[in-house]
Amino acid sequence: MGTVIVVAVGFAIISFVLADLLGPNSALFGGQDNSVGEIAGQTVMAPEYQSTVDILSEKFAMRTGRRPSEAESNAIREQAWEKLIADIAFTEQFRELGLSVTSEEEVDLVQGKNIHPDLVAAFTNPETGEFDKTSIVQFLSNINNMPVQNQAMWYSMEEDIVTGRRRVKYDNLLIKSSYASLEESKRLYEEQSTVAEIRYLYIPYYAIGDSAVDVSDADLRAYLKEHASEYQVDESRSMKYVTFPVIPSAADTADFQQELAEIKEEFTNLTDDSIYAQGNTEFGVPYRLYTVDALPQILQADYENLNQGSVYGPFVENNYYNLYKISEVVEDTVFAAKASHILFKGTDDTDESKAEARKQAQTVLNQIKNGADFEQMAMDHGTDGTAPRGGDLGWFKSGAMVAPFEEAVFAADEPGLLPNLVETDFGYHIIKVTGVKTNKAFKIATISRLLISSDNTRDEAFRKADFFAGTSTNLQEFEQNAQKDNILIQEAPNVDKNARRFGALGNARSVVSWLYREASKGKVSGVYEVDENYVIAVMTGETDQGIASLEDVRTEITAKVKNQKKAQLIIEDLKNTEDDLDAMAAAFGSDANIYSSSDLRLSSNSLPNVGFAPEAVGRVFALESGEKTPPFASENGVLVIEMISITPAPQIADYSMYKQQLTQQYENSVGFNIANAVKEYANIDDRRYKFF
Repeated sequence: MGTVIVVAVGFAIISFVLADLLGPNSALFGGQDNSVGEIAGQTVMAPEYQSTVDILSEKFAMRTGRRPSEAESNAIREQAWEKLIADIAFTEQFRELGLSVTSEEEVDLVQGKNIHPDLVAAFTNPETGEFDKTSIVQFLSNINNMPVQNQAMWYSMEEDIVTGRRRVKYDNLLIKSSYASLEESKRLYEEQSTVAEIRYLYIPYYAIGDSAVDVSDADLRAYLKEHASEYQVDESRSMKYVTFPVIPSAADTADFQQELAEIKEEFTNLTDDSIYAQGNTEFGVPYRLYTVDALPQILQADYENLNQGSVYGPFVENNYYNLYKISEVVEDTVFAAKASHILFKGTDDTDESKAEARKQAQTVLNQIKNGADFEQMAMDHGTDGTAPRGGDLGWFKSGAMVAPFEEAVFAADEPGLLPNLVETDFGYHIIKVTGVKTNKAFKIATISRLLISSDNTRDEAFRKADFFAGTSTNLQEFEQNAQKDNILIQEAPNVDKNARRFGALGNARSVVSWLYREASKGKVSGVYEVDENYVIAVMTGETDQGIASLEDVRTEITAKVKNQKKAQLIIEDLKNTEDDLDAMAAAFGSDANIYSSSDLRLSSNSLPNVGFAPEAVGRVFALESGEKTPPFASENGVLVIEMISITPAPQIADYSMYKQQLTQQYENSVGFNIANAVKEYANIDDRRYKFF
């Protein structure tokens, strides 16, 4: 018996080892691939990518004084990938061209006359805002005594500066070779200056009903094949998903309100307001000085009755419950006031125009004095951005307004309409003081708490989600269970492998990772926690990189093929009419219209009343005076164009302005085009979705 047990155990161990060696993740067969992609033939390993992410995160922390948020971390991961592309793909270009940065240039960029802007920013005194080059020299003289992390950060920054300098040289080689010839300059001038006068018949495609044309799948496939370059897509996957929101229950709300009441009572009775707020708030600044204009809006409306020692709230704002304690009422050195106004300004700077504006303002002021509503008059007569809100300017501090306006408002002893117009450089103002000047200020301790679901509530939501996932083994069961439980099924089509959100769900990377790592068509996921939801998804489709599938673009292509067939019908109909625009229009009917343009230029890409029609513009300038095009299809309908006359661009002696314009245009596009060309040449394969 003992021998049998030993043999059984030995067999189990051997089976386990063989399964590990021969399984899909075995290193013997390429398993456990630790690469995140390939750039210009070079494999990028996960540790290398993560190291780049870490360095950029440290730089962010140095620059901002804080760690990056989740959204900022996502952006940093994208920056890290772009940096690796630049480092690897462009380095090959630098090597082939023999581009380098000399040691003298490095010194100049770090501590010479042309210090790199990143270093200037890093070594600028935050208190004075001034940069001192000696701080860099002192830093470098001490670098060997600094922590390894600080040294690594410096050398990384130095490497980026050198790489950036090489990239500038590389770009300049192409930018400075940009050249516009005399013939190109002449052509640009002629395109902008040659003018055509035309008449044209336009029949939009909607003149033919959809029922008049039949579109088959064969038609659609033929169109897609012919226009394949227009329908190139990246790899993507599609899914359906359901959510089980985690919503605080009535019991959670009651418990929260009870806890908040206890906090409010303690908050009212203690004296260490700032310390208590610091220890109990979950959001925002716990203690600060507020002038009246900066008070939370809920307190600002009744600021005169805010009492020292009182706690106000809870008030709900952006899902947070806020308690405000007035720790101290003080006097500030700056005054603030609140007012509304109606501005009247002349159409120009002439005395007559100003006199007319004053007359209008005085008329409206008299109407308000006689009982007209100020806010309504402001909406009817105001000429600035405050008119839609009844002229309300809100609170403003001393110095925020032009002197005559401010002096009038700050001189008021009580709220109300000022009896006289106030003239400023902007025009004439009718002013209603809604808050007399004050220098009151308040030291306020704030506690902000978020109502969240209890563990019991979360467990109950998870139990429902888990049961749904466990009883849905395929798409059919997924849809049946959702229908049975009246759960909304949502769709996420064409999800990119690096997406971090879909639909209304943010921070949904875990679901996207499942979609690319484990999913297959019809497979249902487990339960994923996303924001305040439990999510279950089912993969419904997969699109490979290349030409879009017919189903994905069916609606768009169907409309285009219908227009093609409608164009054929319209053109055939027009061929059977007299060769005259008016006769064609009369024969076709009310949907045929004749338009004209007297200043069409070759540089244009549209026609009035037709819209985008570059082919039509090209056909126009191939005509001689009196000539007419045959009927042809454009983007939005069928056209027949008649050339009335053409005025060629007059000869000029100097085309330098146009040459400079073209050269600038070429130079501006070089950097963007270089980056795209190098990235395309690098044959980038992004597989980060396997890890991140």
